[in-house]
Amino acid sequence: MIDMIDVEWLGPFGWPKLGGKLKPLPKTQGVYLLTVEYQNGFLIYAAGVTGRPMPERFDEHTREYMKGTYNVLDIVAMKAGFRKEVWHGFWMGKNRSHEKQANFKKKQSKISNAARKQLTGFRIFTAAISNKRRRERLEEAIMDCLYKQPMPLCDLPDRGMMLSKSKPSETPLIVKNKIKCSLALYGLPDCLEI
Repeated sequence: MIDMIDVEWLGPFGWPKLGGKLKPLPKTQGVYLLTVEYQNGFLIYAAGVTGRPMPERFDEHTREYMKGTYNVLDIVAMKAGFRKEVWHGFWMGKNRSHEKQANFKKKQSKISNAARKQLTGFRIFTAAISNKRRRERLEEAIMDCLYKQPMPLCDLPDRGMMLSKSKPSETPLIVKNKIKCSLALYGLPDCLEI
């Protein structure tokens, strides 16, 4: 037996408080894509999930970017399809040596400025999905798909995310992606089997 669902991707939305004239994020739970504008479409940098309202989750992301937890990339390079790190993040405390913390403090102004530019440059797409396991499985399938794409699609995303693969005991799920935007989301297939 195989389950099938249609996933409707809405966007692009702007980053809360930094998105300018773009539409604000919906207050739904679900899966989101962090993208940048690229050749009449959007390159996907990351997929994420939230069981809370999107704006709440993105406020948390903003704090973590500014604290140096996440990787910060050069937004101009991202839009050209290249990964150029400004800062390699602490990643939730796993990499917080005294030396790295001192380096962050020394470069904090430059890192914060680059992070603000990155967040302002992101274009966000969302899909409202209430089922937690479906959210997690879709996030993992999208990231796995991105890692297997040709360049530049495979080079932009971070590696080492905590992702939740489908378990053999779970019913296979076919996801049909429907994009409510006239531009392409590069790397997101029309159909994913997870």
